Amino acid sequence: WLGLDWDEKANQKARTERYEAEIGRLKQAGRLYACYETAEELSLKRRATLTAGRPPIYDRAALALTDAEKRALEAQGRRPHWRFHLEPGEIAWNDAIRGPVRFLAKDLSDPVLIREDGSPLYHLCSVVDDIDFGITCIVRGEDHVANTAGHVQMFRALGAEPPGFAHLPLVTAAGGDKLSKRAGSLSVRELREAEGLEPAAVVSLLARLGTSEPIEAFAGMGPLIQSFAFAKFSRNAPKFDAGELARLNARLLRDAPAPAGVDVALWDAVRGNIERAREAVDWAAVVYGDIEPVVEEPEFVREAAVLLPQGPWDGGTWAQWADAVKQATGRKGKALFLPLRLALTGRTNGPEMAALLPLIGPERARARLGL
Repeated sequence: WLGLDWDEKANQKARTERYEAEIGRLKQAGRLYACYETAEELSLKRRATLTAGRPPIYDRAALALTDAEKRALEAQGRRPHWRFHLEPGEIAWNDAIRGPVRFLAKDLSDPVLIREDGSPLYHLCSVVDDIDFGITCIVRGEDHVANTAGHVQMFRALGAEPPGFAHLPLVTAAGGDKLSKRAGSLSVRELREAEGLEPAAVVSLLARLGTSEPIEAFAGMGPLIQSFAFAKFSRNAPKFDAGELARLNARLLRDAPAPAGVDVALWDAVRGNIERAREAVDWAAVVYGDIEPVVEEPEFVREAAVLLPQGPWDGGTWAQWADAVKQATGRKGKALFLPLRLALTGRTNGPEMAALLPLIGPERARARLGL
């Protein structure tokens, strides 16, 4: 939907044998070790470590288990999960967003790569996939920086040089609060279906959010890609403004062709006054459907109705009619336009009446004005 096409794709379930082969390779090299702690035991360890004022790093207790102790644990029904043994020393890379990044392996927990049921976890699968598919740059959120340190060693343990990395700051709400996944309003599905946004608006916002450049409406991916560069992005957390996205969407609609199923003449009349394409359907009901007229000044509306020009109507009919009403009643401005707009559309604002009146047509207009 967003136009972010892929060169190829793979189903990880179909790559199980590939992951198992690399698991065997890591075990043979001594980089994977079996751990038997339950989730509850690990939670207790974590709390005790934090209470003692130390960072919650796994203590590698499983490395001290003898073969007999492992057999005893397995006899109790326990099955091991497997951790990747980080080698001591510094782990460093030059991040496209953050610049030089350095970690000491002793400050990190050995990551779990295999669950108790033998299935591989994200950390292993992603590294193997990135190697196999020749990924040259990995772009992810800054909440994965510590994970990347482990991945760097995993790439090398599997005989590959790590690719480039770019860790973007996480987008926050307009008030600076963390965006909540539970709210759901920023999922791609919600933006498409519930919010009714154009994909180009979403992509245009994301491409510039967090940079010092003005947010522009890119109708196509070509110009956007040409202007994109990691060097333009700040390390400061960008703020998402729903109003800005709505305005961006409206700007794109002004130059967009009529959506499927929407009359071209109607689209040309309303596209400059809507924020969502689906609003055109609402205006189609106003223009062509049966609406309940809002007549707040019956005498004035009836007097104006008598002055309606004869057809055919075009873009100049509204001005011609308004001038005749002004001459007959002395009214002008809002006092003239608003009662007529209300009677003809049932709304106090919207697209220019000069564009709507010819679409409403003489028959519907006279009926709504009480003739």
